[in-house]
Amino acid sequence: MKILFCGDVVGKAGRKLVLSYLPKLKEKFELDFIIVNGENAAHGFGITPKIYSAFLNAGVNVITLGNHSFDKADIFPILNSEDNIIRPMNYPENTIGRGFTILQDANGVKVAVVQLIGNVFMRTSESAFESIQKWLQAYKKGKDYDVLVVDFHAEATAEKVALGHYLDGHASLVVGTHTHIPTADAHVLSSGTAYISDVGMCGDYDSVIGMKKESAFPRFLTDAKRSRLEPAEKNSTFCAVIADIDEKTGFAKEIFPVRLGQTLENTHEV
Repeated sequence: MKILFCGDVVGKAGRKLVLSYLPKLKEKFELDFIIVNGENAAHGFGITPKIYSAFLNAGVNVITLGNHSFDKADIFPILNSEDNIIRPMNYPENTIGRGFTILQDANGVKVAVVQLIGNVFMRTSESAFESIQKWLQAYKKGKDYDVLVVDFHAEATAEKVALGHYLDGHASLVVGTHTHIPTADAHVLSSGTAYISDVGMCGDYDSVIGMKKESAFPRFLTDAKRSRLEPAEKNSTFCAVIADIDEKTGFAKEIFPVRLGQTLENTHEV
């Protein structure tokens, strides 16, 4: 099966690009399952019910979030009721929403999607490694799920690489999100897990990780007050990866990046 994972969607420009490209990519690559990180989709902070519905209508199967999961209170009822939108699993017990989901694709393949948040340079949460270890003990491949995708929403590259190797031979696909900068290390690990340290963002790269430059500069000047960040919404680039997974074994055959739009070098024509 072919899984498309879209990196952090930032603001209106990112949303428009994702909604425009998804139908074309689904046809071109014969995609079976689409996952989008939507935690920055609402003007850079959180997600709203309207945006949630727009993603689903465009063919998205699962929306993952991250450290901005709860920035928009009107999404709370959806987080509690729907199984196609998840926040980090290693948040404290009784946190709104769910940390994983298991859904079937059109061919009946059971796809588990888990999100974890990093522990290095992030707010304190349960160890991502211990959290996924407990999950793997509770849910079994071949019985509860056929394919496992893990979105690791983390800051530190070393932590992401470590989790990728930790899950090699267990997960089908491990993708890093959160830093908004695509890395060049998409590959299949030695025991069959497809991996990339960061997918990148779907947003305007003439910016500071998706935010207008002039709104971000003061945050790096010690004599200036913190300014309000505003999303950059001009020329956007779509960043994603496609992983080809053998649903019988749950292991990856291939992973490759997809970059389309402006600013960054494009990988394909659509």
